[in-house]
Amino acid sequence: MLQVLLVDDEPWVLEGLRTMVNWEKYGFQVCGEALDGPEALLKMQELQPDLVVTDIHMPVISGLELIERSKRLLVKPPKFVILSGYDDFNYALTAMRQRVAEYLLKPIDEEGFEAILDRLALTIAEERELERSSSRKQSLFKNNILNRLIQGEEGAQLEQEAAAALQLEGDPELCCLLIDAGAYPPDLKQRVLGYFPLNADRSFLDGLGRVGVIVRTDELPQTQLEEIGLAMSGGLSGPESPVIVAMSSAGKGIRSIRELYQQTLETVKAKREQGKIGFFLPCHHPQPMKTEEVLKGKFEQLLDAVLEGDAGTAEAAVEEVFGSSACGLAGVESIRAFAANMELTLCRRIKKAGGDADDFMVRVQSNEGDSGGMNDYPSLKRYLHKLCREASLVLAGLRRQNENNTMFRVIQYVDEEFRSKLKLQTLAKKFHMNPTYLGQVFKKETGKAFNEYLNEKRIEEAKRLLKRTPMKISDIALQVGYPNTDYFISKFKQATGILPSVFKSEFLNDVSK
Repeated sequence: MLQVLLVDDEPWVLEGLRTMVNWEKYGFQVCGEALDGPEALLKMQELQPDLVVTDIHMPVISGLELIERSKRLLVKPPKFVILSGYDDFNYALTAMRQRVAEYLLKPIDEEGFEAILDRLALTIAEERELERSSSRKQSLFKNNILNRLIQGEEGAQLEQEAAAALQLEGDPELCCLLIDAGAYPPDLKQRVLGYFPLNADRSFLDGLGRVGVIVRTDELPQTQLEEIGLAMSGGLSGPESPVIVAMSSAGKGIRSIRELYQQTLETVKAKREQGKIGFFLPCHHPQPMKTEEVLKGKFEQLLDAVLEGDAGTAEAAVEEVFGSSACGLAGVESIRAFAANMELTLCRRIKKAGGDADDFMVRVQSNEGDSGGMNDYPSLKRYLHKLCREASLVLAGLRRQNENNTMFRVIQYVDEEFRSKLKLQTLAKKFHMNPTYLGQVFKKETGKAFNEYLNEKRIEEAKRLLKRTPMKISDIALQVGYPNTDYFISKFKQATGILPSVFKSEFLNDVSK
C-alpha cells in the first residue's frame, strides 16, 4: 500500500479527507496527519510517505514552503497534492513550478480527487519500476566488477571503476564475508543482504553461486560483522541447505579484495571437507601455536584493555577470545579456567585501588551466575562481557577518585622526594596547579606551609641518619636535601634547639648508659 500524509490546520478538514475518500481502492492508506508545517516535516522524515495532501494556507510554514523544505531535507521527497480555498492563478503557477502533482480547490470533489489518486498510483508504480530496473542494472554492474577483481583481473581503469561504483575511494580497510549454502537457493543473495544495514551494496555471486559481501570496517566494525556472521549461520541454515559463513581478516583497499575472498574460500572449502557448518573466522597463524599459548595471549590483551579502562578494546578482545573457539582453538574448559584467573587478578587490582572486590563480584554474578558452572560458549561470552564492563567501570571510578584527590598525590610525592631539590613552583608545574593556590591548599591539608613541611621531613630524616649511621654531618646534609652544610646546621638548630653534632653525641651517650 502507498502511504499518505494529510496536512491541514483545520481538524475537520483532516477528518473529511480521511473518511470521505476510498483510499484503499486506489492502493493508498493514511499513515499520519499533521496540523501545521513543522509537524508535517517531522512526520515526513519519520513516516516516509509516498504522497502528501496539504493545504496551501497554514500558519508558520505554508504548503508551498513545506514542499520546498522537504526537497532539501529528504533524499526521496513524496508527491504533493495542494488544496486551497482560493481560486488564485498565482498560487497555482507557483505550485506548478514546485512540481506539485496536482492542485485542487476546496470544497473537494470526491470523484475528481479519486481520479487524481488513480493517476498518481499509476505514476508512482511506473517510477518504482524504473528504480528497480536501474537498481538491477547497478547490481549486475557491481557483481561483474567484483567478479573480475576476485578472479585476479588488474588495471588502473578497473580500479577506478570499482572505486566509484563501490564507494571505495581512498583505500579504506575492507573485510569479506562468504556465504556457502550448498544447494544455493535462488533468493540467497536477497536474504543475505537483509542482515546488513542499508548502506552501499557490495555483494556478489561467485562462479559457484556462493554469496560474497565486501564491507568497509569503518561502516561495520569487526565485532558487528562477527555478530552478523553468527546470525546468518543460524538464520540462513535449513535441513536441506546447511550454511557456512566465513569471514576474512582485514585488508586495505580494492587491491586486497582478491586476497580477502581467497581467505574465505579456503575456509569454506576446509569446513565443507570436515563436515562442519556455522560461522568461522580466518584460522591461519604464521607459526603453529599451542592452544593454551594462543588463549593466554588473548586473555592478556583482554586484561590490559580492562585495566586501562578501554571498554571498546575490551569488548573487541572478548570477541577475539571466542573467535579462537570459532576456529576450534579453545575449549570451554580452557576459557573457563582463564576467566577464573582473570576474576582473581581484577579483584586484586580493585582492592589495591581501594575498592570493594567482594561487592564487585556480587554485581557481576547477580544475573549471570558463577563462571565455574558454565558449560557453553554463549554463557561464558555473556559473563566475560559483563565481567570486563563492570571491572572497567569500577577501576575507572577508583582511578578518578584517586586522581581527583590531587593534594593526596602532591603530599605523597613530597614525602617520597623530599631529599631532592624541591620547590613549590616546580611542584605546581608538575601537578598543573597555580603555585599560590597550591601553597594555600597545601597548608590547609597539612596544617603547615610548604617550606615548613619540607624542612620537617628533612630534619626528621637527618635525625634518623644521625642516630643510625656513622655518616659525616656534611654528607647527611647533602643526603637529606641541603647542599649547603651551614644552612643545614642552622635549620637543624632552629627545629631542635641544638646542633646536629650535639644531637648525635647525646643519642650515643644515652645508648651507652
